[in-house]
Amino acid sequence: MPLPLLQPSPGYGLGLRPAHYHAIVGTAPAESGVDWFEILSENYLVPGGKPLAMLDRIRQDYPLAMHGVSMSIGSPQGPSDDYLRALKQLIDRVQPLWVSDHLCWTGIHGNNLHDLLPLPYTDEAVATVVANVRRVQDFLERPLLLENVSSYLSYAADSLQEWDFVATVAEESDSLILLDVNNIYVSSVNHGFDPQVYLRALPANRVQQIHLAGHSAQQGCIIDTHDQAVAEAVWALYADALRRFGRVATMIERDDNIPPLPELVTELQRARQLGCAVLAEQEAA
Repeated sequence: MPLPLLQPSPGYGLGLRPAHYHAIVGTAPAESGVDWFEILSENYLVPGGKPLAMLDRIRQDYPLAMHGVSMSIGSPQGPSDDYLRALKQLIDRVQPLWVSDHLCWTGIHGNNLHDLLPLPYTDEAVATVVANVRRVQDFLERPLLLENVSSYLSYAADSLQEWDFVATVAEESDSLILLDVNNIYVSSVNHGFDPQVYLRALPANRVQQIHLAGHSAQQGCIIDTHDQAVAEAVWALYADALRRFGRVATMIERDDNIPPLPELVTELQRARQLGCAVLAEQEAA
């Protein structure tokens, strides 16, 4: 598969959550302050019911991106054919902007552990992921975006830095990157590395989307909990990412302690303002 072309940025989006369904359909898209929504793919791998009905209604007004949490692209077996067939059916229904999942493993031998588990950063793991990504991209007939995950431990076998691992996987599998800025910050604090080094190591021509989210401090480390507003340190790192990668499509994730939609839209407006400020800064340089 040739180098996947970056899609034009659709602007600024939010994770689609059931708590906001009615507020979304009850607000004119031009007045909502949201350009697009990202869905959790697994929530809609169902034959019918309210989730799909609401999805069909919302996609009439908004572009959608699909984001998975159980592909397990880093496990030796990779995703099952059954999972990929179900995912492709949803893709055909939604016609998403793009499809993403996490650069991690979530289970083995068909058992899903329902967690995003970090991979060892080794050449062997690179080879496993690359083979799996190529298979998935061939099956789905589209490029895959892979998201860097937060981590709280490291492997004794690690022979690569995380940023080199992410970059190598993207280059060798000819895939794209979903850059989670909060995850970089969380891992940089937990492991004591410079997040600027991480940003500089990534190939700019492969960063398609950015995630922003909140985190919590727990027992000597910080956890990617998605239950808080975006932290000031993460906003600062996001501005640096914009300087490095340009005005990449950006969205805010909130999965717990979910506020009313207008509160999230107000937070999203800060991302817009930062994008405008960085663009003006670069034009003036």
